[in-house]
Amino acid sequence: MALKRLARDELWDIATTQHGFVTAQQAAEVGVGKQSLQMLVHRGTLERAVHGVYRFPQYPEGEHDRLALAVLWARVPEAALSHETALDAYGISDVNPNRIHLTVGKHRRFRRASGEDYVVHYETLNAKQIGWWQEIPTVTPATAIEQCIAYGTPTYLLRQAVERGHAQGHVKTAERDALADRLEGRHGR
Repeated sequence: MALKRLARDELWDIATTQHGFVTAQQAAEVGVGKQSLQMLVHRGTLERAVHGVYRFPQYPEGEHDRLALAVLWARVPEAALSHETALDAYGISDVNPNRIHLTVGKHRRFRRASGEDYVVHYETLNAKQIGWWQEIPTVTPATAIEQCIAYGTPTYLLRQAVERGHAQGHVKTAERDALADRLEGRHGR
């Protein structure tokens, strides 16, 4: 007879791929109900990070935890770091965003508690526009630059992103040329 795994172990497996975090929805998907989650919080096995997102306190804290938490805070599968946050994450621009930018699908409309540190953008992205950075869903560098052109990020920071992105191999030559044209065209309006 096979032994049933403990709820803590099921959630730990998920959390190890998400900087120590797990959502209530992910817990429900593996058969861990709200009551079991609350018991784990009460015992100190989990701590509440934000509404609907929990963290294993024994999981080592990392420098990118707040970015991982931002994506999970949205609690939608397509959420990804984007715009200036993605440029900063990839290290292709000296941009210094004061809030974390996330993109979710155009069809999403929500209000979440604890969202004052986030800027949520609504855009339907295709699979090729989303990659991974430090195990966190993040738009590709070229997509981030396109978003920032539309968002109004200063031109000198975007020129820097285009050139650094290309030099570091994140942006292909054809993408670099198209992005540079779009950036320069922004001023011709």
